Amino acid sequence: MTLKNRFSNQDLERIKAAVHEAETKSSGEIVPVFVERSGFYTIANYRAGLVLASLMFLFIIVADRYLHSVAVQDPLLIMILVAVGGIAGAALSQFILPVRKLFISQAHMDQATKTKAENAFLEEEVFNTRHRTGIMIFISFFEQEVIVMADRGISKVVEQKEWDNMVKAIIAKIKSGHVLDGILDAVKRGGDLLLEKGFVKTKDDVNELRNDLRIEN
Repeated sequence: MTLKNRFSNQDLERIKAAVHEAETKSSGEIVPVFVERSGFYTIANYRAGLVLASLMFLFIIVADRYLHSVAVQDPLLIMILVAVGGIAGAALSQFILPVRKLFISQAHMDQATKTKAENAFLEEEVFNTRHRTGIMIFISFFEQEVIVMADRGISKVVEQKEWDNMVKAIIAKIKSGHVLDGILDAVKRGGDLLLEKGFVKTKDDVNELRNDLRIEN
């Protein structure tokens, strides 16, 4: 599934409107970043290929001993069958996402998501505000992971548990199929949190970061 399938144009406009509303009340800049996945995870293809090739070889051994009617004796045919099993495993991992996830460790996905989020924070210049009041809400859908990163102007006065609670709420909504509601709630909570911490919009405050959603399929 691509992000275009996850969100309608109306959904995207609602998210933009929520960001705009949150930013009109506070001096913060909220940047939602959505990616379909944070890594390519080609290692999963190799692992799946190895597993299915091994299972094919195991089947050939079992058939040779107990299933004589389907036993394979030709070494060349054995090699071809094992190779086909490996290719099939790699193909399943490449094109069926739940299969791919079976062959990726949680630690691997966590690291890929963290790296992708850190790169996005820099590429989108979330730090490029006068008072360092940018907030990035990063969502990676394949991994079902959310990272909220705040620039130092905000992070020095907002406790980590506040971001953790926001992340938990978004992930719960994503897993329950209410992705849009989770994002809208997070944007609103981000704006409210800024106001609670004293980041009130001033007369000379200007919009320093573009309001377009950052989407990567």
